[in-house]
Amino acid sequence: MAKDYLLPDLNDARKRDKELSQKVHFSFDSEYEGMGKGLYYYIITHGCQANQRDSETMAGILDALGYAATEDEKKADVILINTCAVRQGAEEKVFGEIGALKRLKTSNPDLIIGIGGCMCQEEETVRTLLDKYHQVDIIFGTHNISSLPKMLHDVYTTRQRKVEVFSKMGDIVEDMPVTRFMSHKAWVNIMYGCDKFCTYCIVPYTRGKERSRYKEDILLEVNQLIDQGYKEICLLGQNVNAYGKDLSNDYGFADLLNDVSATGIERIRFMTSHPWDFNDRMIEAIRNNRNIMPYIHLPIQSGSSKILKKMNRRYSKDDYFALFDKLKQELPGYAFTTDIIVGFPDETDEDFKDTLDAVDHCQYDNAYTFIYSKRKGTPAAEFPDATPMEVKEARLQELNKKVAYYANMNNQKFADQIVEVLVDGISKRNSNTYSGYTPENKLVNFTGTDIRTGQIVKVKITEVLSFSLNGIAVK
Repeated sequence: MAKDYLLPDLNDARKRDKELSQKVHFSFDSEYEGMGKGLYYYIITHGCQANQRDSETMAGILDALGYAATEDEKKADVILINTCAVRQGAEEKVFGEIGALKRLKTSNPDLIIGIGGCMCQEEETVRTLLDKYHQVDIIFGTHNISSLPKMLHDVYTTRQRKVEVFSKMGDIVEDMPVTRFMSHKAWVNIMYGCDKFCTYCIVPYTRGKERSRYKEDILLEVNQLIDQGYKEICLLGQNVNAYGKDLSNDYGFADLLNDVSATGIERIRFMTSHPWDFNDRMIEAIRNNRNIMPYIHLPIQSGSSKILKKMNRRYSKDDYFALFDKLKQELPGYAFTTDIIVGFPDETDEDFKDTLDAVDHCQYDNAYTFIYSKRKGTPAAEFPDATPMEVKEARLQELNKKVAYYANMNNQKFADQIVEVLVDGISKRNSNTYSGYTPENKLVNFTGTDIRTGQIVKVKITEVLSFSLNGIAVK
């Protein structure tokens, strides 16, 4: 059955052209208006902040078509799963969810099930969906969200599956409707795709080439968010500090930071930064703008120069240390987090020791740690790997203990201090407790009265934990 559809090809996805990004304005045919009147949708999201932002766009499109959101999948007339392809475990979870939806499709044959996101940019995944998961009606890639109205309409009118996993890679679709999932914090895409091609990473294949939004569109979105009462934005990109490299001008990420800061938005964050592209102009912009929050996520991935070279990270351990030490010196009081992969092919005990030494050197506030997950189609998937899983798991446990030690150590400086917390709402674990984040991106759980989501409140820290702080709101 899969042979009847045009499928994605990772070899084609690797190609890069030098065409300037083309801006396209979103619209849908008038015949689609009201298509969802009286109907409900349910969205499941996996993966990173970029996926969360994509789901907000999916929700915005469905709202514009007249659908209403529901938190009960049994009530839904349309169910969309926005997928992640970074790790094998995430893909297995998605297939489990799709399988579980078969019972809903059986009880409600008119239910439309759509699978989107990064997994749908992989040929093998699309073949599996087409051949084994007949309950799936729509398969769409990361570049095809704007086609959602037409795909839904076609399924309604033809009762045939729709598969759309390609687009002109240079296109940037502006003016797509969005339903923000938070009322006080917002993600703002500044660019899409990645050209780094780290050997372990599937993202350059599933999200395409680097392409930057025009500054006027970014600043317009930020100002609209300010008018709507948003307190914090996070500038998003697979590699934000490569922003502007594809455009035919000298305007880069440092310039964008200055201009976004000048809008007066209260809090600015950005992620993710690649050490290769971090330069002095960016440091200067971060230091000079007080509404840029004192927090930087700077992935190291490994502390071994040998492994970094095999990963195609474009820097050595010493290169990373030089940048990190400069940032610590130029930006005192900033919090730093990182990503670390354990058990990359050919990682020896000595390589892993280098990673532990790197954590000792940088003393991160936190680290997101993972065991290497083979992704078919990436160069690393073909690397020989003789390290047993139990060795990798033991290394991960040892690394996590060290990360927790420094996280706790860094949090100790907040003991008995008064910090400013942007309130996210009631804590998920305790209905009598609020939660939110400090400028340094520290999670704070606290008690208080007359607290509202979106407020910035002063909180006295009464207890320090490794990955969070507890406190009491004060006047």
